[in-house]
Amino acid sequence: MTEVVVTDATFPDLAAEEAAARRRGARLRRAACRTAEEVAEAVRGARVAVVQFAPFGAEAAAGLPPGATVIRYGVGYDNLDIAALRRHGLRAAYVPDYCTEEVADHTAAMILALLRRLPQLDASVRRGEWAAVRVARPLRPFAETRIGFLGFGRIARAVRERLAPFGFRFLAHDPDQAGRHEGIRFVDLPTLLAESDALSLHAPSTSRTRGLIGREALAAMQSHAVIANTARGDLVDEAALAEALAEGQVGGAALDVFATEPLPDDSPLRGAPNLLLSPHAAWYSDAAVARLQTLVADEIGRALDGLPPRCPVPGTEP
Repeated sequence: MTEVVVTDATFPDLAAEEAAARRRGARLRRAACRTAEEVAEAVRGARVAVVQFAPFGAEAAAGLPPGATVIRYGVGYDNLDIAALRRHGLRAAYVPDYCTEEVADHTAAMILALLRRLPQLDASVRRGEWAAVRVARPLRPFAETRIGFLGFGRIARAVRERLAPFGFRFLAHDPDQAGRHEGIRFVDLPTLLAESDALSLHAPSTSRTRGLIGREALAAMQSHAVIANTARGDLVDEAALAEALAEGQVGGAALDVFATEPLPDDSPLRGAPNLLLSPHAAWYSDAAVARLQTLVADEIGRALDGLPPRCPVPGTEP
């Protein structure tokens, strides 16, 4: 019998995915993989493999028949070996649009909290202080504040829509989007770092962007500037950020994603000041979970019907 294998999933049930497979005479099997070796063993011979967080490497790709489909639960696909998928003639799909609104909401909320210095004000009251000006200084009006976007794709544009009514000015660095959007000043990276009062990260994780926000970039920013990252954890050099926060080199940061998740107990971020943390939660709402599973179920159906993916992973298209 044709088999659909879900290597790992954090959802209570897979009813939608099972129904999509069953309607086409296929059987769905749920595994609990964590390592690349476990994934390779679990998916061997499967027509469709669905992956959430586990690494899908070259051995797993080699074990699938030509024309099989790999589906990633999520916006990114860092855990898929794209070269191996292409080499073995496999299709790959992902779901880049299931949580755009949620991530944009979370990012905008983080930026507003940082700019109004809400974490610092909250902590000061809990310490028994009542010193608004001393704690909040420096505090610019939103109309005099520049929001910079590193990457200006779907989510960044949605963040901008949410923040525009506050009167912010906007700039962005994204060579692929430059000139396509009104109300955005596209600049080079040094200008983005130097002029942004708040820097919102929306770039993918690539060899060019990993660790991009490191010591050099942080030193180029204004001392009151804040950083929000709901994109990929490895865009930020976490040790460098913790050091910059401790030394007052930047004004604050908010992180929802990390290089290693869960955040290690010994991470320097845990003790860093002026830092707002959330546990990779920006994607979440009850509706987003249902939307993700429904869209993955649709991709399972397309794969079993011999149709191309609705959203192919870049680099795997025929």
